[in-house]
Amino acid sequence: MLSNTGNLLLSISILCSFIVVYQSLICLKTPNNSIFKSIYQTSLLQSTVILICFFTLVAAFLVSDFSVMNVYQNSHSLKPVFYKISGTWGNHEGSLLLWVIILTIFSFLFLIQNKNHPKNYRIYTLIIQNILILGFLFFIFFNSNPFSSISPIPKEGLGLNPILQDPALAIHPPLLYIGFVGSSIYFSAAMASIITDYSGKFFAQSIKSWVLISWSFQTLGILVGSIWAYYELGWGGFWFWDPVENASLLPWFAMTALLHSLLVLEKRNTLYFWSVILCLLTFTLSVMGTFLVRSGILNSVHTFANDPTRGLYILIFLSLMIFTSVYLLFVKFKQTNDQIYPNSKETFILINNWFMMFYLITVLLGTLYPIFTDAISNNKISVGPPFYNSVIIPIVIVFLIFMAIGPKAKWIKNKFSNLKNLFLIFCGAIAINFLIIYFFKSYSLISNLIIVSSLFLIISTFLDLFKKPKFNLSRIISHLSFGLLIFFIGLNHNFSVEKDFNIKLGETKKIDSYKFFLQDLKLEQKTNYKAVIGKLQISDLITKEKKTLNPEIRIYDNPQTLTYEASIKSNFFRDYYLTMSNIDRSDYYNIKFQKKPFMIWIWISVVMLSFGGFLSFMRYAKNN
Repeated sequence: MLSNTGNLLLSISILCSFIVVYQSLICLKTPNNSIFKSIYQTSLLQSTVILICFFTLVAAFLVSDFSVMNVYQNSHSLKPVFYKISGTWGNHEGSLLLWVIILTIFSFLFLIQNKNHPKNYRIYTLIIQNILILGFLFFIFFNSNPFSSISPIPKEGLGLNPILQDPALAIHPPLLYIGFVGSSIYFSAAMASIITDYSGKFFAQSIKSWVLISWSFQTLGILVGSIWAYYELGWGGFWFWDPVENASLLPWFAMTALLHSLLVLEKRNTLYFWSVILCLLTFTLSVMGTFLVRSGILNSVHTFANDPTRGLYILIFLSLMIFTSVYLLFVKFKQTNDQIYPNSKETFILINNWFMMFYLITVLLGTLYPIFTDAISNNKISVGPPFYNSVIIPIVIVFLIFMAIGPKAKWIKNKFSNLKNLFLIFCGAIAINFLIIYFFKSYSLISNLIIVSSLFLIISTFLDLFKKPKFNLSRIISHLSFGLLIFFIGLNHNFSVEKDFNIKLGETKKIDSYKFFLQDLKLEQKTNYKAVIGKLQISDLITKEKKTLNPEIRIYDNPQTLTYEASIKSNFFRDYYLTMSNIDRSDYYNIKFQKKPFMIWIWISVVMLSFGGFLSFMRYAKNN
């Protein structure tokens, strides 16, 4: 029943997209209000149908309709209701349906929200967006159908991967997809801009709010995924340069460069073609990330699928999208004679773009290089944190300094009358760093430079709050947050403690200035798993601080899986982080203990960064 309903709604969605494209083409030839009203009505119907389609899949999960293959493979009748709902998008097919929902809703919202811009420009945007929608709908319907039926109907489902049964991962995909898929609308708008010659500051105004909202959600999505990996996977860190983590970070770099480029395009009517390229690049990287995650060529706990046919479809779709957009760009490209002075705000924004492109290329190479070496030489290699840290960290130092100076420059020409203030701020940053060295320890030159440059950005940005007659609060919050993020990452990296050892019940171990006592182990039956819960006391012999942590070994039946759950005690200054695993069913347990300073401030910094984007969006939406 629900399987047939879902397939019918998918068919209607495909039909609606074809009708929107057909009506739009007619409207371009014979523009009149009645045809445009019909486009509006069909787009509204299209959005409504795809939402009903999605809720049909949610209903199938809620009632445990195992006649639907997707429900059978990713749910279980005993699974908590919350995870039944989140299981809807916690799999390959359901996540793609979520993709199409966002594509469709953004298409409709762009049509009704951008009323102050030319009708032809909006119509072409709608056509291109619906071509993307059709591409993904065909992929879903014929290759990754979430409503495929199974016969005979199983009595019970296989269940959802236990590591995906987590509140953070339940909200992670929707947040990330608004960023990922939200970039489709300014990809479509950029191509429409090229076709209609609707360029300059008016084009910037038409997409700026969409870039802001997708950037803000992308930032939040990356944060939630990072927090989930921190406490669920036992990594014990905020970022591990996992290939799928990188897939979400790559579009973020392009979005950040685009946001800054739009400032120049809107203010000075320059960098139009560069802004268009960044629009194309952002969505291309989003689709490429989808290809990497769903093709099975990446080895990661985050990957949804391992089916080469699915990956091939997305690769072909991605290639067509790239070649078409690049062809249009070359056909319409015009040499501009924009004059940008070296000592201007425009130059600093361009420098920001160069840094973003450097980070993007570095992460892209680190992610794809192992794939190419595996394909060419059949040798599997891994590119991990040491590569990224050694390449990116020295560049971040320079980037932070430019990031502090840039906002103080003036448009067109700048006289740098504030050099004395900047020098005093830099001296203040060095003085604070010496205090950190004195009270803690001095580590490497690089780590101290990171702390100095981040403090330079923090202090100079904070002082902007007292500028008169006005200041840009959203910019200050975002830049201040980024400075705080790098500052706390630097402190976290320098002063983290990690101990790895084996211990048995009742045993006490002293390692350096820490004493560990495995006091108790108990078995508990939970809703959908059994848990072996440890009680381990940790004593800091220097500070006399004592903590009791309760790591878990969880045994799931549906599907049969063993997971190791970290126990974390957090405060404003540090996290005590501990995981426990059994050693070949012996009496000994392997304990991984970490003391991570300022972890909560890393998360707060990213929340503030995203809030700066939302604040800018609200201010811009209000004024336009």
